[in-house]
Amino acid sequence: MLFPGQGAQSVGMLDDLASDHAAIGQTLDEASQILDYDVAALISEGPASIVDQTVYTQPLMLAADVAIYRAWLAAGGQKPSFVAGHSLGEYAALVAAGALSFVEALSVTTRRAQAMTDAVADVEVAMAAVIGLDDASVESVCNSAAEASGEIVSPANYNAPGQVVVAGQAGAVEKASEQAREAGARMVRPIAVSVPSHCALMRPAVASLEAALDATELATPDITVLHNVDAASRSERADIQRALVEQLWQPVRWVDCVERMRDAGANMFYECGPGRVLAGLNKRIDKTLDTVSLGDASAFDRAVRETG
Repeated sequence: MLFPGQGAQSVGMLDDLASDHAAIGQTLDEASQILDYDVAALISEGPASIVDQTVYTQPLMLAADVAIYRAWLAAGGQKPSFVAGHSLGEYAALVAAGALSFVEALSVTTRRAQAMTDAVADVEVAMAAVIGLDDASVESVCNSAAEASGEIVSPANYNAPGQVVVAGQAGAVEKASEQAREAGARMVRPIAVSVPSHCALMRPAVASLEAALDATELATPDITVLHNVDAASRSERADIQRALVEQLWQPVRWVDCVERMRDAGANMFYECGPGRVLAGLNKRIDKTLDTVSLGDASAFDRAVRETG
């Protein structure tokens, strides 16, 4: 079970499922009580300008991912053998695995989002997707651009072979983008963000996230959770907390996560959240992988019938 993160959000992202699955409305009502704003209305009606703000996007995506997972279980869907979440989605994966309560996950992700926003309040930042270069080439252009500019830029998401997202200060990202094109990148696409996730610019947010996690109960997962930082699983509280803190400023190694599950015998993958971003990445990682996006009502119903 794969849980998408920030970037998969859209206004109306649960509309296709909400009317048929009471668990979704119940989960959004619970989130509204905790967050003190109408989560269901914001997800359904927007505006997008609010939904796309990091301080709202992260708790909204967490709520959406967990809502779909609860609907899946309520409908008779099979409990997964492995879970992983892309970036913010890792918190939903921990909720699904029983390691983190939904209530505390909402609190932590809200604080995380604010700390990330505050960390770059006075910095011009950027992210860009580099398509068509191998990992080593992207790492090389980032190192070169950082040295030439004196600014921060580094790989943030190893999303698929030939698809790496870089993040950092705007000038350095622009320089890295130019060098990537010169090195033969098929495409370099800027990503509209206010927060450059998974790079050293997020280190000032570490203390706030550590404090939030210190006040949070973390239990041993009852499903294997593969963490972004190294595609490894953890059972001890201190190790889980350390992985979540490191994830804030280190790259998401998504290819490794998916390949680790595949190599351990996973033969069906379910994208448990809005959109189809992770299904698309799976096709790039390994064309033989079967991935179902549960945010689509017909796909959801078919998958429940096949696995229930």
